[in-house]
Order: sequence, then structure tokens, then C-alpha cells
Amino acid sequence: MSRQLREVVFVDGVRTPFGKAKGQYAETRADDLVIKCIRDLLRRNPSLPPERVDDVAIAATTQIGDQGLTIGRTAALLAGLPNSVPGYSVDRMCAGAMTAVTTTASGIAFGAYDVVIAGGVEHMGRHPMGEGVDPNPRILSERIVDPDALVMGKTAENLHDRYPTITKERTDAYAVRSQHKTAAAYAADKLQPDLVPVATRSAELGWGLATTDEPMRPDTTMESLAGLKTPFRPHGRVTAGNAAGINDGATACLLADEDTARDLGLAPKMRLVSFAFAGVEPEVMGAGPIPATEKALAKAGLTIDDIEAFEVNEAFAVQVLAFLEHYGIADDDPRVNPYGGAIAMGHPLASSGVRLMTQLAAQFAERPEVRYGLVTMCIGIGMGGTVIWENSNWKGASA
Repeated sequence: MSRQLREVVFVDGVRTPFGKAKGQYAETRADDLVIKCIRDLLRRNPSLPPERVDDVAIAATTQIGDQGLTIGRTAALLAGLPNSVPGYSVDRMCAGAMTAVTTTASGIAFGAYDVVIAGGVEHMGRHPMGEGVDPNPRILSERIVDPDALVMGKTAENLHDRYPTITKERTDAYAVRSQHKTAAAYAADKLQPDLVPVATRSAELGWGLATTDEPMRPDTTMESLAGLKTPFRPHGRVTAGNAAGINDGATACLLADEDTARDLGLAPKMRLVSFAFAGVEPEVMGAGPIPATEKALAKAGLTIDDIEAFEVNEAFAVQVLAFLEHYGIADDDPRVNPYGGAIAMGHPLASSGVRLMTQLAAQFAERPEVRYGLVTMCIGIGMGGTVIWENSNWKGASA
């Protein structure tokens, strides 16, 4: 029996404002952050009957405490979805939400699902990366990986070694641009439409409302970055200023079969073209987006020249610049992260993939002449992930 694959569309995506670890969400539960996102997706898409959601996939890197216990199912229940809607958890470190999307999208294409919710959450203030883990001692004793592979900042320093033309000055300049672009995006109200305000609680300060990303430092300058410590290597190049911080936040998106979306009165923002994950040496995990993008482009029958909009996760500035240098793209190319990125907004590990997709959808809406775009990110333990999307609003698209 042959089966025709179906078109998968990204209908909508939302996220909480991202917080600093021990910051605005210090006394807010991780699951409450993602519950808020799921509820807002349903509010924004009232033509979707909640019982039509076929599954809920929620990622977390550190699956413990209030972001454990099969959080896809528990968050679905707490968000008010019917008991008939199942859910599950996903872990691919930084690419958790991305993997939640690609896995459920594959189910839609196959026909197992019509509508799904996918996203991620990370409360790094409550649950630092690696909390409670017990790595097999053979990983180090048998030299399966270099010890640097278990410290993300050290892998970024190693990537600098691989790309000697990427100097600290270049990464600092990239970081300054990211901060300024995010500030400009906020000033132009380009990020706020997809942010879910979150009520926050503090025993000391009382109740508050989180409406913006807490990590932002819009007054960042080259001079202010120059004096920062390099904690991962003496006289190194990676600092707190040219890398994403330790953050809290959640994301969620609505995916559907294209025909189902039309039948339900949902308006797709983009169509899935291809995706790929790839492995690299764990000690240079920041190189992962390059082979992942090569695979995704090959599967789509496209080249990098066909891509006119990029959302590259800014775990470290050097990792973005390595990707751009590989493809001969300028450090300040306006097609890349036009609203800024994780260096300014934050990178709550497993949630970030959907933030990238939501921002790509915003790029598409703003630029209907653009047909193809991609999101890509490096992943801990030596991987990369890339998803290529087609603009549903592309002016050359058929009706």
C-alpha cells in the first residue's frame, strides 16, 4: 500500500519573554511557562476545536522536577486540553523544540496526526544543564570524546581554533549588533505580537508581569565587551558578552496538515520543505549547523543561494560566524537574524528552536517576496539541526 505524504504547515507560534536564571521567573514553575504558551495558542486560534489537537510534544533538556513527568502530557492537561489529547516529552538538548516540531511534523506528513502542538521549556535557574545526570565514565576513560565536549564554552573556544580568522573582535562586533537589532525590533513592535505576558511572583517584591526579554543589554558596546573575563580559557575569546546566557523560558507552536488547516479556518504562515540533523566531533559542537544545513538543502533540492531568510541560534557568536563563513555570507548580512538573537534575548535550551521558527515566520510576513528560509542551531554533544521552510505568503505561491 503506497501512501502519499501530506504538506505540513506552521500555523502559529508563541513564546514567553525569556528571563535570566534567578531572575524574573525565579519563583515561577517551568511547567506554568509552557502551559501559558499552549493556552495562548488556543486563544489566538479560536476556530481550532481543542479536541482536534492530536498530540502535544514538549521538550526539556533537564527532565527533572517541574519540567519532568512527561511534561507534554501534564502541560496539555493543565492547559485545559481534553483528556483525549495525549502528550510526550522530547530531549535533544538545545534542539529539543526543533525536534518536537520535526517529529510531530513527520507524523502529520505520514497521516498519523492532523494537528499538533510542539514546543519546549527550560528553567535553567531551577534546573542547571546536567542536573542529576550520571555520564558513563567510559566516555572519558576510553577517550570517546575530549573532556571539553562536556563544557559548551570550551567547545566554542575550540571552534575559534578551527576558524582562526574569527577573532574575538569579530565575535564581539557580532554580539553588539545582536543587542542593537533586538532593541530596534522591540522599538518597532516586531517581537511583541508573539510574546505571551507572564504573571510573575516574588516573595520579596510581590506580583509582576514579564513582557520583555530580561537578558537584553541594549547599551552594549565594543568597549564594554573588551574587558570581560574569558572563563573557559586563559586569554580566550568566549565571554558572557558574545554568548547566550543561562535563561528561563518556553515556546509552543501549532502545526497542521495543510488541508486540515484550510478546513478549520487556520491561516498557515509557512510550509515545511525539509529538515536534517547531523553529528560532528562533540568537542566542536558549534560546527553542527554546517553539515545539518548541507543535508537539509540536498534533501530539498536547493542550494544556499535559494535561502533568503535565516534564523541562526546564537548560542555563541563564533558558532554563527563559522556558519556564515562556510557559506561566504557577510557577518552583518541583513538576511540573518534581523531581529537579533539569543545573545540578546536568551537561550533557554530546549525552547529555542520554536523561537527561531516564530521569528522566521515574522520575517516571511514582512517580506512576501522571500520564498525560502531556514532555522539552524548547534546542539550539545556534537550535533546540528536545520529546518527549511517555504513562505506561505510568498507572492509567487499558487492560491
